[in-house]
Amino acid sequence: MRFVLRSIMGFGLFAVMVCAIGYGVYHLHAAATAPQETRSRPPAERSFLANTATFEDVTVTPEITAYGQIRSWRTLQLRASSDGQLVEMSERFRDGAQVKAGDVLLRIDPAEATSRLLDARANLSDARSDKDEAEEAIVAAERELEATRKQVELRKQALERQRQLMDKGYSTMALVEQEQLSVAAIEQALNNRLQSVLSARKRIERSDFALKRAEVALKDAERILAETTVTAPFDGILDTVGVTLGRRVSPNEELANLIDPTALEVRFSVSTEQFSRLLGSDGQLLPQPVRVILTLGERRIIAEGLLERVAAVVGEGEAGRTLFASLDVGTDTVFRPGDFVTVEIEEPALSQVAVVPVSAATEDGRLLVVGADNRLEEIQARVLRRRGDELIVAGVPFGREYVRERLPQLGSGIRIERRQPAGAAAPVAQAPGAPSTAEGEMVRLEPERRAALLAQLAASAMPDDRKARLIEALNQPEVSRALVERIEARAGRRG
Repeated sequence: MRFVLRSIMGFGLFAVMVCAIGYGVYHLHAAATAPQETRSRPPAERSFLANTATFEDVTVTPEITAYGQIRSWRTLQLRASSDGQLVEMSERFRDGAQVKAGDVLLRIDPAEATSRLLDARANLSDARSDKDEAEEAIVAAERELEATRKQVELRKQALERQRQLMDKGYSTMALVEQEQLSVAAIEQALNNRLQSVLSARKRIERSDFALKRAEVALKDAERILAETTVTAPFDGILDTVGVTLGRRVSPNEELANLIDPTALEVRFSVSTEQFSRLLGSDGQLLPQPVRVILTLGERRIIAEGLLERVAAVVGEGEAGRTLFASLDVGTDTVFRPGDFVTVEIEEPALSQVAVVPVSAATEDGRLLVVGADNRLEEIQARVLRRRGDELIVAGVPFGREYVRERLPQLGSGIRIERRQPAGAAAPVAQAPGAPSTAEGEMVRLEPERRAALLAQLAASAMPDDRKARLIEALNQPEVSRALVERIEARAGRRG
């Protein structure tokens, strides 16, 4: 009986084995004879989510950022004009003090200057007296000359009468010779009077010169006396004050510097390329507006200015150009000569350009644009300026969409799903075999639903890397509807 049962069980197992072998042979034969397209189905094409924007034709005013130093183009050195002791000093004659035009800053002992002034006035009086005396002397000399000329005429007439009488026999030769001697003597006296007149005229000329010298000496003495009082010629701030009350100063000694706080300019350097952007069509520097920024801790002091001129020479070992810009500031400005500041210069406006993020282009200016069937195409743009996190480009197709963030998985020919909401997060890269978060419609989840999905993923047994990608996708503001439905369907099957 036991033998029969074992035989029946053996035949049953053998029959099951034969059926299994036959079933396998049948499926193997069916797979071998099936058409090629049935055996190898191509995988579905993947698409990636990408942030896109549209090229807009705009006009942009770029800025050049440089660093420079504040200078004053109106600085006066106050110097002592004479030797003496400082007898008076203003309370505002100190470093950093602001003074007004005409304020008395200090006085030098005027005793010596006053003495020189009195001597000059006395010399002027003497010169005027000498001139008056010379003018009176020439009047007397001219009268004496006129009287002598009359005497000469009379003597000549007397000589002529003696000659006539001698011809008639009424006079002698001795009397004629006596008259001739008288004429010669009076002519000699006439010559002396002429010499006296000439001397008187020369004396007047010398007295004129002496009077002019005395007047110049008087003006010089008055100037020296006035310069013993040092006043401020314009409104300014004092610097480098190096004297004290009671000290004796020497001529031309430097007392202080007076700086005009409204006459400020900034000196800064730009590269050769930046300098070329600031030139007009005639090659001359454009008067472009500038903005000077002084950083004081957390405060930023800003002053407006105007580009004015270029340095005369290029320093040894330097590149580019050194520029100067005048500042429009008042007397209460906090800018001081020597401040290191940031300078922002406005360039001429650029038209027919587009502004794109730096992440949208490669170093040589290649961008990805959206073509037909949402496939990417690569174009070459001309990068004009780099402005922070933005690029100013030209030569792009205005009106077409481009990819704002050029990710490694994006390239020419790749199909994308466009997303243009403001502030959207970057797309999540997907590994092979992971469910695509770019498939289907994007939806916004309610907080309760999002929390339930995240809890379901956390409790699942899927690999950690895949679980992390799906959790990151669910934390985005918008999530693929297909992904949400697959997760919820898996939860339903488990339930």
